[in-house]
Amino acid sequence: MNAQTQRLTLVGEAGPIEALRDMPEGTSRGVAVVAHPHPLFGGTMDNKVVQTLARAFVQCGWTAVRFNFRGVGASAGAHDAGQGEIRDLLRVVEQVAFDGPLALAGFSFGSFVTSHALAALWGQRPIDKVVLVGTAASRFTVADVPVSAHEQTLVVHGEQDDTVPLSAVMDWARPQTLPVTVVPGGGHFFHGQLPLLKSLVVRHLSA
Repeated sequence: MNAQTQRLTLVGEAGPIEALRDMPEGTSRGVAVVAHPHPLFGGTMDNKVVQTLARAFVQCGWTAVRFNFRGVGASAGAHDAGQGEIRDLLRVVEQVAFDGPLALAGFSFGSFVTSHALAALWGQRPIDKVVLVGTAASRFTVADVPVSAHEQTLVVHGEQDDTVPLSAVMDWARPQTLPVTVVPGGGHFFHGQLPLLKSLVVRHLSA
């Protein structure tokens, strides 16, 4: 992504995990771990939305770590319907962000996985920022965001998402009274609207 990008091989439950670490200029504010969309539908750490999230974090002074779930790219293992992937994310956090400020972000299937990682980590350690984009609420049981994490959490969804209907995300968010930022006319992959998505994330990170 830039001259400050490092390739990493991390240790996962199913074997090696392939990852990329994007470094900001100057001192890092902390580490943001970004999770990619569904592995069985072409999702990888090189997905455009995932790269957009990483760029937003780097612009705001965070180190961004993207990684491939088990069975994707050079990551060992096979798809595990989300359960193994949650453990993959937690293993990545243990190795790249074992202390200091932590942020979590995910897109689509990655938001579902991130929601469960957030639930597992919340209360154990501080999590500064959470970003959930195109949350796959119609396809998976997305974990509730802890009430005390709402202020740190940004949920973004496209108005015309035909992969995950906006109504499904609202049905998930409504009982929690969790705000959802809706991008007018936006689709699941935010074609033509990635700069807007990035600016929303930068605004959240800068708040």
